[in-house]
Amino acid sequence: MSEKYIKIENLSVSEILYKFVNEELIPGTDIDQKNFWKGFDRTLHDLAPKNKELLKVREKIQMEIDKWHIENSILDFNQNEYEKFLKEINYLKDEGPNFIIKTKNIDSEIAKIAAPQLVVPIMNARYALNAANARWMSLYDSLYGTDVIESEESASERYDPERGSEVIKFTKKFLDKHFSLNNYSWSKVTDIKIINNELNIFIINNKTTIKDDNKFIGFRGRADKPSAIILENNNLHLEIIINPDAFSAKGDPAGISDIIVESAVTTICDHEDSVAGVDAEDKVLGYRNWLGLMRGNLKTEFEKGGKKFQRKLNPDRKFIRKDGKESKLHGRSLLLNRNVGHLMTSSAILLSDGSEIPEGIMDAFMTSLASLHDIKSKSNSRMGSIYIVKPKMHGPDEAKFTDLIFSKVEEILNLEKYTIKCGIMDEERRTSANLKECIRELQNRVFFINTGFLDRTGDEMHTSMEAGPMIKKGDMKSSKWIQAYENNNVNIGLECGFSGKAQIGKGMWAMPDKMSDMMKQKISHLEAGANCAWVPSPTAAALHSLHYHEIDVFKKQSDLKDREKTKISDLLSLPVINKPNWSIEEINKEISNSAQTILGYVVRWIDQGIGCSKVPDINNIGLMEDRATLRISSQHIANWLHHGLCSKKQVLEILKKMAKVVDEQNKNDANYEKMSPKYYNSIAFKTACDLIFQGRYQPSGYTEPLLHLNRSIKKS
Repeated sequence: MSEKYIKIENLSVSEILYKFVNEELIPGTDIDQKNFWKGFDRTLHDLAPKNKELLKVREKIQMEIDKWHIENSILDFNQNEYEKFLKEINYLKDEGPNFIIKTKNIDSEIAKIAAPQLVVPIMNARYALNAANARWMSLYDSLYGTDVIESEESASERYDPERGSEVIKFTKKFLDKHFSLNNYSWSKVTDIKIINNELNIFIINNKTTIKDDNKFIGFRGRADKPSAIILENNNLHLEIIINPDAFSAKGDPAGISDIIVESAVTTICDHEDSVAGVDAEDKVLGYRNWLGLMRGNLKTEFEKGGKKFQRKLNPDRKFIRKDGKESKLHGRSLLLNRNVGHLMTSSAILLSDGSEIPEGIMDAFMTSLASLHDIKSKSNSRMGSIYIVKPKMHGPDEAKFTDLIFSKVEEILNLEKYTIKCGIMDEERRTSANLKECIRELQNRVFFINTGFLDRTGDEMHTSMEAGPMIKKGDMKSSKWIQAYENNNVNIGLECGFSGKAQIGKGMWAMPDKMSDMMKQKISHLEAGANCAWVPSPTAAALHSLHYHEIDVFKKQSDLKDREKTKISDLLSLPVINKPNWSIEEINKEISNSAQTILGYVVRWIDQGIGCSKVPDINNIGLMEDRATLRISSQHIANWLHHGLCSKKQVLEILKKMAKVVDEQNKNDANYEKMSPKYYNSIAFKTACDLIFQGRYQPSGYTEPLLHLNRSIKKS
């Protein structure tokens, strides 16, 4: 849609954004409207040129790396010379002395609790509310509705009593393991009472207690007939719900009807990779939802099964402590927001020279302005902090610039310095190689580092595009550089004093339907020393939370803090193959897999504005796709094209073939627009082609410029 602008100071501001700021964002704060626009204008014109200069540095460095690889064949590659060269061009910085981060006023959800972390597209209010409310989840529902419990009726809408029985058996074993009773199993419990402020468990006429009484926190209801028992383990709570009248309690001798587990303790509300925000209309939708979360009044109505429902934020969970005093547990996930990186600009605001505003600077101001409402109420951050996750920074200088942006925001919004905290996405190669120095630049703000291995892989491919053909995508996870990358992130975080102060995070489980596999594999993130890891849904958060009862992550971090440092040579090793001898069938299979993924994601992004969704892969397995996975697939094919492993004609034929597959996979979507057989009438198909055939020339291999351009064309 074409923007209508209003002139304010030296800015041209989209009418829809201008009204939103003046009529919704600012009211209820202590910010003077006139002073805000004046300070905002001054700051933008001061920072925008600095933003441009940093992007020029990226381009210059990439050109120098490309030139070096062209002049130095991979066949006689010398790692020492390569690293020497990277230092000469200021890509690789000298590491400074040790230090400990100084961030203050961090909420316990980040500093003291190890737990799952959700990432949710902020433009979808229903999803955002579901994520915020995923702090507490039904374990019964999460087990029954997934493949963690196996039964013949797993895909049936009809209730399966045997399946239900297996769910109850699972939960009782879980309780036995982490909240064990003296001499008995939870499966034998017939009654639960609170007597003299103590938890009493009855097995017919026999009485017992839990072995570790410190794990009993409190209860709800009457002491002689509680409706819920509150337990705690590894700083995570759960509630044993007692309701003999409930359907799920019919076969339970104690009337236990559910186990409610503390699950997504933190949630990232995403303005970046999982949304398709290309203009003022889109940006305002995201900002408005974030504002509603910060005010605590976000609501949405939806219809399901012919019935209308309203979704809103859950209240805190009241209970009676075992000393008899009333207390409460926070009812919602601690909400963080992810701004966009330094690359993108937005047509929502134009500078005095007519150029678009750096979108990341706009995000910082608008999301922080919305957060002022929570600074007053402290319903989200009880410590009065604003949490911004910053993606796609390239090295310490860009981290320093982020610190400058946040300082300017604090100045204009009359906030105490360092109110705004920064999460560092360790997802670009120059940041990984200089992680300690990036943290040093943000040592007063940092609350989070995370290995975003998807974007990191995309940047690995683009940075070393000229080095040679990349190994297969499936082989990347076992390559030397990625193992070094994952270990280095934890090592540096522990070295800088993150344990007990800030989060060390791990990446997303991308298969929301494969929960049994997740339960077997994702515990490895805790074993690696991460005190949070990403999950794709509230249900996945509930299940992954069980891992944090298994492992005391803070003890694990203590055990890991003195391990050997990661070798920079391993981190900078190149995932290229000297003499690929793959058959044409192997090459076509790899390209087909990537092409199908690209098309399945892009067609929803361009045609429907869906930035993140479960996209069926070539084998019809649903995978959570966002711009990071798109970056990998497009850069990988671009690399193979560049090095002659395939031809443009070959790739185009595969794209057309896969377009038909994607069309068939989406045939039941009433809003879907087919790409075949009139491929070149489809903006989505054209975009997918451009992402591959122009992939070498995209800044850092990012997909956003082409996606935004073509989505805007589609909208207009």
